[in-house]
Parts: sequence; structure tokens; C-alpha cells
Amino acid sequence: MSKGRVLVAMSGGVDSSVAASLLVDQGYEVIGATMQVWDYSNCDIEEGNGTCCSSLDVDDARSVADHLGIPFYVLNCETQFKEAVIDPFVQGYLNGKTPLPCVNCNTFLKFDHLVRKMKELECDYLSTGHYAQIRTNAKGEPELVTSEDSWKDQTYFLFTMEKTLLPKLLFPVGGMNKPEVRKYAEERGLVVARKKDSTGICFVGNQGYDNFIKTQVAGSVLKNLRGDLRRYPSGEVMGQHDGIHHYTYGQSKGLGLDHHEKMFVLKIDADTKTVSIGEEKHLFASSLQMER
Repeated sequence: MSKGRVLVAMSGGVDSSVAASLLVDQGYEVIGATMQVWDYSNCDIEEGNGTCCSSLDVDDARSVADHLGIPFYVLNCETQFKEAVIDPFVQGYLNGKTPLPCVNCNTFLKFDHLVRKMKELECDYLSTGHYAQIRTNAKGEPELVTSEDSWKDQTYFLFTMEKTLLPKLLFPVGGMNKPEVRKYAEERGLVVARKKDSTGICFVGNQGYDNFIKTQVAGSVLKNLRGDLRRYPSGEVMGQHDGIHHYTYGQSKGLGLDHHEKMFVLKIDADTKTVSIGEEKHLFASSLQMER
């Protein structure tokens, strides 16, 4: 008898493909689904080169599904992805912040949009290829814990997940390390066994955050982001910068200065368009403020 019906989010990579295969082997009724989140035909990013969810990745996911003999769906999520991930990403940089778009993707697409699809397809569980684990604590409650592979662990992307959702989630590769995952994929004959891992931000590719933002924002807006590079704590003007969207906290390269001393970005003031730079010791603090 089946252990239950599972909707598996398949990105076309080796991790989610192995997740689907493991669940089939374990006796679940598996349905595969890929989210089409970005139109790569309208940008300069090379598909399959550190990306996910491109047309090539969809083809790979479909090939794995065919190999496993499971149903497969492609879900068009481009509108939701732009509203929940891309727009906040761009606005974050315009506001002098360093956004983490993968958290929004997990929060509003994988564990929101896909949960609704899971229910529509009358599935008992939702599964992904995340390196994470769910265990029962001393109180008998499910909790999210780090994966066996500390190098690949992805629990830091999942901190917004609702606790009530945990009993419905399966992370099949969370108890494996990456070499074990690839070995299993080879033995199972999955076409993605040796596929390169996706890295960085999928919709940015190798063009860099600042160049991507240029494609999303009017030139007049970017011109208004220019301002001073000032040394902390003296306030000395060290030079001019071409926009606060070029900088992130802790950055030490690409500051545009011919200076013998290594400097770091310490603060970005979106109101005055000032980027404060200084010695590494000033990066550390004894307190922080957090917004919910």
C-alpha cells in the first residue's frame, strides 16, 4: 500500500530529482511539479548555467519524472515570482539593504503556492530537495533541524516556515551528504546525476546584482542613487559613488578607491545616499535591531 501521495517540487537539479526518486522507492505515490518562475528568453542569462527553473531545467525534471514513471506538471508562477521575489529584491537594493530572495521564494512560492497545489491535487505531503530535516522534539512536536551535510544545509532559508506545516513536509535528502546524493542518482540512472549545482541568485546569473537592477529600473531613478563615499568615523569624503545599489554591508572589493588600506562597507544611508566605509573592526557590534 502507498504511504501517501506526495507533491515533489522538482527544479531539474540533482537534489530534488533524488528526493522524488527516494520517495518512489520508499513506497509513496509521487507527483512531480516544476515552477516556471522566470522567462530566460527575455534576458542575457545562459540557461542551465547556475540557474534553476529555466526551460532546460524543466526538460530535465520532466525526463526524471518520465524515468520514474510519475505524473509531472509545469506550474506557471512568473507573476507570483515577480511580485513576491524580484520586486522586493530590487526595492531592497534601492533602499540600501541586502535582500535574501531565496527566503521569499520559499515563503511565498514553495511553501505557500505549492501548498495550495498540494491540496488541490489531494496530496498528503509536499516534498523538496532542501538539505534540512524534521524531527520530533522532547515535547513530541515536529521541529526543523539542520541536515546531515553541514556544508549544504539550507535551514537558514526556511526560518519563515509555519510550524503547523511541518507535519506535511518531507525532506528526503536531508539525511544524506552531497556525494551520497550524486552516487544514488548515478545508481538510479537519473540524467541529472552529474549536473552542475545552481549557485547564486537564479534570475541574476553571472551579470551581477547591479547590472540586473539596471534592467528593472529607469535610468533616472538610478542617477538619484549617487552620493558620497565617506570614511567612518571621521566623515571624511573619500570619493563619489555611482549608486547605493552597487554596495552591500561588509563589501571590500569594487569600492572604486585607489587606497592602500583595505576598507569595508559599514553603512548605507538610503536617505542621504551616503556609503560609509572603514576598517574591518567597525563591522562588529554588540547589539542589533530586528524588524518583523
